Amino acid sequence: MTTTPRRERALSGFIVGTTTARRAEELEAMLLRRGAEIRHAPATSILPLTEEGELFERTRSLLEDPPDTVVVTTGIGFRGWLEAAEWWGTATEVSARLASARILTRGPKATGAVRAAGLFESWSPETENTSEILAHLLEENPRGRRVAVQRHGRPMPEFTTRLRTAGAEVIELPVYRCCGPRDPVPLSRLVESAVTRQLDSVVFTSAPAVVNTLELAENTGRGKALIEALRHHVLTACVGPVCAAPLERLGVPVVLPERPRLGALVRSLDEILPHRTRSLRVNGRHLELRGGRVWLEGEPRHVPPGSTALLHKLAEVPGRVFSREELAEVLPNGGRAHAVEMAVGRLRTALDDERIVQTVVKRGYRLALDETEMRNRHESRRS
Repeated sequence: MTTTPRRERALSGFIVGTTTARRAEELEAMLLRRGAEIRHAPATSILPLTEEGELFERTRSLLEDPPDTVVVTTGIGFRGWLEAAEWWGTATEVSARLASARILTRGPKATGAVRAAGLFESWSPETENTSEILAHLLEENPRGRRVAVQRHGRPMPEFTTRLRTAGAEVIELPVYRCCGPRDPVPLSRLVESAVTRQLDSVVFTSAPAVVNTLELAENTGRGKALIEALRHHVLTACVGPVCAAPLERLGVPVVLPERPRLGALVRSLDEILPHRTRSLRVNGRHLELRGGRVWLEGEPRHVPPGSTALLHKLAEVPGRVFSREELAEVLPNGGRAHAVEMAVGRLRTALDDERIVQTVVKRGYRLALDETEMRNRHESRRS
């Protein structure tokens, strides 16, 4: 098998889509240091609710009747709650009520925010999952207890209903609302890039970002195409199991880091993406495919998106003849035989080699694999 030319940065040439609205610069900096090309499209936006009456009224209720237990789900939400209390002039009273309650935190970010406020958590799950907090509370029998739950952007019906059914009085604190992106155009372009094979990987750091991306694709008629791309062509990486759950329910394979941290997530890509490179010996020359990028003899070549998608299709079964109809299906926005011929022409021009892609009269096109490589692949399939 042909050896892939080594590069100093493992993600050089790979195109990675990022959807995070928070800490986007930090994530992108880590990916850029590894050589990745970034397509950033925020899939969420945060709407603070600090000036809405609902949060004020529920906070006042906790001041009048202190909670036994407080569940803190996010660092940003907890800090937002204390900032709102400061705005209302009740920060001292809120801090006092929290100090007298038992505080459960969902992971290091929530724990860090609690400690930064001069408070201390009583317990935090190792999995950073609210389901483990729920199990912990139910095991203790919460009947008759007053439990305050700082929500993480969306309602938590399963969590709160189970507690109420077990006899707890639950006060939900909607500190912020997680909404769709303020500008959907970048996310729409990211979906299009995934569908047309111009993306190697997409990274999600929250479940709402996943849901919003899937909903946008569905609403624009690309729902099935996106899921198909994520299942077979685009490596999907999620920061943790909660984030991955909506995708896994759809049968999308997801890369999860050992620890739900941005650094660990990027290291996972660092380890996996380079192994998805296609490396071939074609017409006596070394050809390498990395998503939307093509190298010939170790040198990058500028290949138009349509021709790149066509080249990926030909490389799925190197040496096999693909009909014009099969190749037309992978072209952006579809196409006909004439569009395929034009894409092949542009590909040959970009590679500066007419013989890399062979025309098989009345049948279609194929990659001109070297005889040795053809024989090795044939023997590999037989074994």
